[in-house]
Amino acid sequence: MSRKNASKRADNIEKKPFNWKEELISWVQILVTAAVIAFVLNTFIIANSRVPSPSMEPTIMTKNRVIGSRLSYQFGDPKRGDIAIFIFGYDCKNCHTSYQTTPEGVCPVCSREDKKNSVVYYVKRVIGIPGDVIDIHDGHVYLNNSETPLEEPYVADEMETPVPLHYEVPEGHYFMMGDNRNNSADARFWRYSYISKDAMIAKVLFRYFPTIGKIE
Repeated sequence: MSRKNASKRADNIEKKPFNWKEELISWVQILVTAAVIAFVLNTFIIANSRVPSPSMEPTIMTKNRVIGSRLSYQFGDPKRGDIAIFIFGYDCKNCHTSYQTTPEGVCPVCSREDKKNSVVYYVKRVIGIPGDVIDIHDGHVYLNNSETPLEEPYVADEMETPVPLHYEVPEGHYFMMGDNRNNSADARFWRYSYISKDAMIAKVLFRYFPTIGKIE
């Protein structure tokens, strides 16, 4: 091909009219692909949550955002010491009651089904696993009748224990507590003290806002 013909061909390519239809289809394909990837990630791979209270301080500060791995609990069981994102209960869209998940699966005030309400997620630490016996007294947690308290380097202040507490974790359930023991609405105060395996969504791996850091 001569230089003149090559130049003419290049000019024809450059002068090709802009096709709005092709451009629109291209952008739609990109957006659909991105949406599918985001859906798969958020449904099967990761969980994103915001911690609105100081219940997990100093490990996770108020208003921190965290990322958890859904795969950790899809292919394994929660372990003692994990920080987990789990379904605590629901906000009723009918009577506006916030309530912990009930055995009946409905709002305790108006009987609206859980699946019709907004899910409430909590972030707490796994303290008791299925079969554990937990005693809380003298500012410490004791597991399985041990005379030595559970080592909890993540707890900043000694826990206030006005009365001794005793729990026996049933099979398929977990006992959850916040690291900020004196400012945490956790299993010690819930109507139902244990969280089922089905409600355990993800193991928290790191925080990403306002700072990035690994969670332990």
